[in-house]
Amino acid sequence: MDTHKDGKTPDLSAKEQHEVDKNQPPRAAVLHEIIRTQGDQELERSIAALWWSALAAGLTMGLSLMAMGLLNSRLPDGDGFKVIASFGYCAGFLAVILARQQLFTENTLTAVLPIMSKPTLANCVRLLRLWTVVLVGNLCGTLLVAYVMLHLPIFDSKTDLAFLDIGRKVMENDTGQMFAKGIVSGWMIATMVWMIPSMESAKMWIIILITYFMALGDFTHIVVGSAEVSYLVFAGELPWKDFWLVFAGPTLAGNIIGGSFIFALISHAQIRSESGVPKGKDNDTEPNAKEDAQP
Repeated sequence: MDTHKDGKTPDLSAKEQHEVDKNQPPRAAVLHEIIRTQGDQELERSIAALWWSALAAGLTMGLSLMAMGLLNSRLPDGDGFKVIASFGYCAGFLAVILARQQLFTENTLTAVLPIMSKPTLANCVRLLRLWTVVLVGNLCGTLLVAYVMLHLPIFDSKTDLAFLDIGRKVMENDTGQMFAKGIVSGWMIATMVWMIPSMESAKMWIIILITYFMALGDFTHIVVGSAEVSYLVFAGELPWKDFWLVFAGPTLAGNIIGGSFIFALISHAQIRSESGVPKGKDNDTEPNAKEDAQP
């Protein structure tokens, strides 16, 4: 039987070999560069463009609270039905990511990779500018949508109670739990962002899978959670002090650590380690082969 020393399947035509090459998954370095380029583009955007996109994202993330409240109010009580209602959590993420609006926890990965690739003071300032504008825009959007959902006659009383129960569930966590669950949430969002470029055709299912598990695990997210918890504040059940100190502060710190300092740092370290490996035997031996060929 005819075999090849390199282990390749024999008798493949050029067209068939092209099909093999085309269907190879992208290397981690390729994914890193795609996300780094996206992050660099985001860092270059104007403050006005970032603000309006972030505000729109905050408003859109209200869909998660809305969908969960509607499902919870219309499904019977019981843990089994809560599993179904958790699918509502995916709604806001799907809308925001597919519409390419600015979501803060996405930027804990995309905008951080350019800084890790080129850690200059100017890049750090650009990152802080982006984070500040996007976070404030997201929070303004979620606070506005929570206020409107509470005070305008949109939903029936059963749905209003479901919204309150969602916020109460979040506030059952103490500050340590908010922080720890926020780390997991930030890491999961960063994982989702990393996966999407390699499977663009399955983008919707990746978003649903990751965010659904976030809902099942009750992991804390600064943007969705701000809509859920501010609903309690506007209803008079929670002081603003607890919103900022018990929920927002620890959750934000956890999201940043999970997305930036854990996932982004490890992913970047992986690529940098690979870049130090010799490209292949052929490249190393090519100069010697040329020297041997000379008289």
